[in-house]
Amino acid sequence: MSSTKIIGRQSQIGIGKESSRGTVVAPTYWVPFNDLTIDQKIESVFDAQAYGIIEDSVAMYLTKLWSAGSITANLYDHSFGLILYSLLGTLTSHSTHSGETTVYDNIFNVAESTQHQSLTFAFHDPGSGQDYAFPNGVVSKLEINYALKQFVQYTATIMALKGTSESSYTPSNTTENVFLPQNLTLQIASTTYAVKSAKLTIDQNIESQDVLGSTSPADFLTKEFHVEGQLEIILNGNTFVADLIAGTAVDVNLSLVNNAVTIGSATNPTLTLDMPQCYLTEVSTPRKVKDLVYATIKFRATYSLSSSYMLKATLTNIVNGY
Repeated sequence: MSSTKIIGRQSQIGIGKESSRGTVVAPTYWVPFNDLTIDQKIESVFDAQAYGIIEDSVAMYLTKLWSAGSITANLYDHSFGLILYSLLGTLTSHSTHSGETTVYDNIFNVAESTQHQSLTFAFHDPGSGQDYAFPNGVVSKLEINYALKQFVQYTATIMALKGTSESSYTPSNTTENVFLPQNLTLQIASTTYAVKSAKLTIDQNIESQDVLGSTSPADFLTKEFHVEGQLEIILNGNTFVADLIAGTAVDVNLSLVNNAVTIGSATNPTLTLDMPQCYLTEVSTPRKVKDLVYATIKFRATYSLSSSYMLKATLTNIVNGY
């Protein structure tokens, strides 16, 4: 096995949708990343019984093996669909976009199930000369950050079974379309607001299903689905304060449209995140003498009985289903 010193940008991470949970599949996408951690994890017990010596233990035994880490990457219009699939759990539909023949609306909703779509994470490591596949992978938490002068980025926290050694991968990068801060439109209760920054956090509270008879978890299961966000908006009136103290539910819609790129005949790559029933949990309006006054607004999404969902994601691209 060869070994050499490398820098992080020489490593690559791939993702593929599993047809059978926990069975390794080849990556569909190799995802460029800014930061990556994917490590083998262990839990163990030490034999600390009395053996007539003063040393604290005589052996260690492994009791659990799995993998965990995180991916921070720019948000692209193709590969992000698999991240959404694993997080939300179901691809509700993938129909042809209106007026197009080769552009599709891929709609993801929260699956009312403890088992959301599993992925295989593929890791190409030219430094060690040994590549790995991490099966039964799940995106346990996702944070999307919208900031000025930066690409729209996400951080996906991941869990998977222990890595299996693979023959050397030959990564092939897919040409995708990226989203920039100028691509964002924010609507609250159908009113469009100029926003300085935004962050959305989606957490499906994954629990490792540990069982007797194996060091590997039987699965990684969703316990409850939670969505919250934060916005920084220039203050204009006291609408948000009024909504806060009244406990008013509002629709929050974050839409990214890359209008510099045309796909099909006349469509732009688009990601829309719609939360029909959100409640403001905090409104902060710090004031500095020489600065504009901005409101920092925190909100939490809840399930809307009338709309029958908490969060719906629509990814418009040239991918006909995932």
